[in-house]
Amino acid sequence: MWKARRNAVILAHNYELPEIQDIADVLGDSLALARAAARTNADVIVFCGVHFMAETASILNPEKTVLLPDLEAGCSLADSITAEQLKSWKRDHPEAIVVAYVNTTAEVKALSDYCCTSSNAVDVVQSIPEDKEILFLPDMFLGAYVKRMTGRNNIHIWMGECHVHAGIQPQQVDAVINQHPRAELLVHPECGCSTSSMHLLAEGQLPTNRTHILSTGGMLDFTTHSTATEFIIATETGILHQMEKANPQKRFVAANPNAVCPFMKKITLQKVLDALRNMQHVIQVQDELRARAKTPIDRMIAIG
Repeated sequence: MWKARRNAVILAHNYELPEIQDIADVLGDSLALARAAARTNADVIVFCGVHFMAETASILNPEKTVLLPDLEAGCSLADSITAEQLKSWKRDHPEAIVVAYVNTTAEVKALSDYCCTSSNAVDVVQSIPEDKEILFLPDMFLGAYVKRMTGRNNIHIWMGECHVHAGIQPQQVDAVINQHPRAELLVHPECGCSTSSMHLLAEGQLPTNRTHILSTGGMLDFTTHSTATEFIIATETGILHQMEKANPQKRFVAANPNAVCPFMKKITLQKVLDALRNMQHVIQVQDELRARAKTPIDRMIAIG
């Protein structure tokens, strides 16, 4: 009732609580949700994710009302670099192109040339002339993945991390592989095990045909279309709900069952209802900042 009354759309990230995923009009990773926010005809966007995602939706839709049901839904990765730190880094590399993972504040985006998500980071970097120096921020694991996949040595990587993904360690993945030797291994490039997984792949110590480094959206597509029946999932555990729902005949095993983001679990059904009923909490970005932050976001949406 309240959603119809407000002409609202509910966007939810793949890591949200199962009951939030189930009521979403659009469910996806950061790139899919950014695209959905850019094209919606709704007057109100209820963003079930974390603060930087709602901020991105507001940047893309200044004429719409963007609601974040819980203001405490933050992001440790976005907090790992500030605008002042980026300004200092840019002064050290004045000719560099800045590629910012979408998990950043509007202030950081406004100082960047491109945004990207895990699903199009490689494509974004490959779109930049090879002779251009690149500052990639803030995730060091995704940065290492992009550097390896593009073969570019002129990429400088910020040493930030998502504390949840960083907690998925190589030894945990090895233990689960030993327990499920025939399972497909799906690794998110933000994970602490991603760099070692790439190295082990190159060294032939992981099964080449059964190890896949994918975005969350890529993981969902892969598990749905693969003929395999067992999968080891190395990312935040919230995504398992969708996988199991879409593929009840298949088995999904978390590489680390404790890889749970407390920020992504802040939003509840009651908070969504309260947001719609009371039109809270409105996320807005000032016009001057929004204009500067929108350019790298538009580039992200257009690539990949």
